[in-house]
Amino acid sequence: MEMESWVVILWDIIRFGAMGLGCLWVVRRLNSWYYEVLKLGNKRFSLPPGDLGWPYIGNMIPFLRAFKSSNPDSFYHSYVSRYGKTGMYKALLFGRPTVIVTSAEACRKVMTDDRAFKSGWPATTEELVGKQSFVNLVDEEHKRMRKLTSAPINGHEALSLYFDTVEENVKSHLEKWASMGEMEFARQLPNLFFRVIMRIFVSSEVDHILAALMKEYYFMNRGLKAMAVNLPGFAYHRGLKARKRIIVVLKKILDERRDKRKNGVCEKRDVVGLLLDVVDENGKGFSDESIIDILIMYLNAGYESTSCATLWTLILLHDHSDVLKKAKAEQEEIVRNRPYDQKGLSFNEIRKMQYLPKVIDETLRLISRTSIMFREARIDVNVNGCIIPKGWTAMLLVPDIHMKEEIYRDPYEFNPSRWESIIPKAGEYIPFGAGGRSCVGKDLAKFEMTITLHHFLLGYELQRKNPSCGTNFLPVPIPKDNCLGRIVRTTPSSPSA
Repeated sequence: MEMESWVVILWDIIRFGAMGLGCLWVVRRLNSWYYEVLKLGNKRFSLPPGDLGWPYIGNMIPFLRAFKSSNPDSFYHSYVSRYGKTGMYKALLFGRPTVIVTSAEACRKVMTDDRAFKSGWPATTEELVGKQSFVNLVDEEHKRMRKLTSAPINGHEALSLYFDTVEENVKSHLEKWASMGEMEFARQLPNLFFRVIMRIFVSSEVDHILAALMKEYYFMNRGLKAMAVNLPGFAYHRGLKARKRIIVVLKKILDERRDKRKNGVCEKRDVVGLLLDVVDENGKGFSDESIIDILIMYLNAGYESTSCATLWTLILLHDHSDVLKKAKAEQEEIVRNRPYDQKGLSFNEIRKMQYLPKVIDETLRLISRTSIMFREARIDVNVNGCIIPKGWTAMLLVPDIHMKEEIYRDPYEFNPSRWESIIPKAGEYIPFGAGGRSCVGKDLAKFEMTITLHHFLLGYELQRKNPSCGTNFLPVPIPKDNCLGRIVRTTPSSPSA
C-alpha cells in the first residue's frame, strides 16, 4: 500500500511537471504566434532562423547578460551555434521584432537603401536622444537638418576654425594629467573632449556647466542600451531624469544667447548661433525643442565615443611596443621637418601622416565590441533570400562584421599595418556607419584624435597599474579599473611640438 502511495505521488510530480513545461512552452511561443503567424501569415516562412524569446522581454536577458560579461560576442555566437552562419537571425529586442544582421552584404543593403529602410532606433533611444533630433527624422527633413548642422564641423575650412581650440585644450589637459599622479584615466579623458565639443557647439567654457552636463550625460548614456523600464532604480528611468536636467541647462544657454543678441553683444561662431539663424521658406525658425534635441544628440555623440576610441588607441599602443615605436617615430619626423617658426601642428602635417591614421582605423575596428546600429524596414525587404518584414527592425552587429576572418586575417590582433593592403568593400568596415545616415561628426572625431595622439606620442606615456584587468562593455568598452594609472612626461615640452 505504501509503495502504491509513492507511485501516485511520483506520477503526480511527473504529471504536474509536464504540465508546467507545457505551459512554459506555450508562453514562449506566444511571441512567434503574434508576430509571425498572426502578423505575417505565410511570409513567416521566409524569415531567417532564430527565435523571439519570451513575451515582452524577448531576447533581452541573454543580450544584456552577454554585453555585461567579459565576452559580448557570446550573444552572436549563441545564434551561430544554434542556427549556423546564416548572417541573419530573427529575435525580439528592445520590444521590437528584429532581424540581427551580421553579414557585410546584408549590412550594405540595410545601411544604404533609404527607399527600403529608415532610422529604427529603439524607443529608449528616441526618448533619451530626442524625437526632434535628426537621428529620428526621415527623408527630406533628415537631409535638410543633416546638411544644416554638419556644415560647421566637416571639411578643411570648418575644422580649421577649431584647430587652436582643440590643440590648446589637448596641451593643457596633458600637462594637468602629468601632474596628477595616479588617477582613473578613463574618467579624466572625457573632460577634454566634452570641453572641446561644448566650445564648438555652444562656445561654453564655464566649468560648472561642463561638470553638470557631463554628470547628466553619464546617466543618460547608461539608459540608451537598457530595457524601457521607467521605474526607480532602472537605468532607463535614471536616463530620463538626466535628460530633463540637461534640457534645463541647454534652455538656459539658449535664453542667454537670445538676450545677448537683443543687447547687441557680439557672439562667437558656433552651432547654436547657426540654429538660431536658420529659417524655412516661410520665415519660420527651429523651435527650442528641436534645437535642444539636436544639441543633446551632438554633444552626446561628440565626446564619449571619441574619448573611448582615444583611450583604447593609447592602451593598445601601450601594449604593443613595436606599433608605439613606429607611431612615435612618424610624429618625431614631422617635428624635425617643421619650419623653425611654426608653432604647433598643421593641417598639411596631418595630411602627410601615413601610419597614425592606420593606427586609428585599426583601433576603431577592434573596439566596436558593443557597436550596434538600427534601421526599420519601410517595406518587406528580401535580403540574401530572407525577408525583413515591413515594420521590423534590422539590427546590425558591427563587432561580427569587423571580426570576419575572411576579411581581416587574425581579426583579434592589433595590426595597423594590415591597412596597407586592405581596402574594405562597402559594408565591411563601418565604425561610423554607412550611407545617408553615417556619423556626421566622423571628420571631427578623427581630427580630435589625431591632434591628441600627436602631442601624446611626442611627450607622454601611459603607465597602467593593472594592464591585465578585464573590460566592461556597456555602454562603451572601458577597463574595469577605469584605466587606473599615470600619465608620465617623457620629454621636455617643446614650443614647436
